[in-house]
Amino acid sequence: MPSVFLKDRSLLSVGGADAQSFLQNLITTDITSLASDEARPGALLTPQGKILFDFMIWQDSDGYVIETDAGQRDALLKRLTMYRLRAAVTLAPIAEEGISVCWGEGADGIRDSQGVWDSRFAKAGITLTRRPGRHGDGAEALYDALRVAHGIAISGSDFALQDAFPHDVLMDLNGGLSFKKGCYVGQEVVSRMQHRGTARRRVVTVSAATALPGTGTAITAAGKPVGTLGSVEGGRGLAIVRIDRAGTAMSEGTPLLADGAPVSLALPPWSGLVFPTSADEASA
Repeated sequence: MPSVFLKDRSLLSVGGADAQSFLQNLITTDITSLASDEARPGALLTPQGKILFDFMIWQDSDGYVIETDAGQRDALLKRLTMYRLRAAVTLAPIAEEGISVCWGEGADGIRDSQGVWDSRFAKAGITLTRRPGRHGDGAEALYDALRVAHGIAISGSDFALQDAFPHDVLMDLNGGLSFKKGCYVGQEVVSRMQHRGTARRRVVTVSAATALPGTGTAITAAGKPVGTLGSVEGGRGLAIVRIDRAGTAMSEGTPLLADGAPVSLALPPWSGLVFPTSADEASA
């Protein structure tokens, strides 16, 4: 059972009598349906519908815990405090730093006793638990390789904050984006994208016969960009691409290249998405 300590993760506590309604009216996640042992992805959006902060959220005995990148925590706390106004909500950093993740055989037992299961990996059929503090000594590259293999993107490595919509990083499919719970910041924009079916940028897995070039390298077809590499682990990586352009290129036999090297793209099977083609676009 791999167990990895992610040192660059930090935690916030959200408590008080109004904690649930405060968060429900603010973030993308439907926390009213959150199971007691479940961690879901979520985001606080800009009014224009782009991801301002991304995180995981779960229940604890006093309210909710938000896990985010250590570099985001203070700014997220400040932004949440700004929205609090007169609500009966307490917001505070949690002293314990870092998160341990484990998966594979035995992960269920840790979830039952001490951790919460990550709904993003569950979509891919993997039981992965998250637990505050240091409880593993595996290399972080093991976790990154697992993320890459299953199309699970994170800010910083795969997209820049304020530059991506939730649909771009599959939040509409992994439990991080609700279309039923009513208004929250940026909700009108993302709901319009959903109902009009206009989401074209999506996370894909990338593979190559040799090591991929670095994060930020453009993926091109016939000299035109279709997307950008994010996380890279050897010959595999993630990218956010225009799946309509990539689909057309693949259907026409046009090579997809990253820094001149041929690459193959695939949508995560758990997403249920397919690459549209020029014929699909013409008949739409």
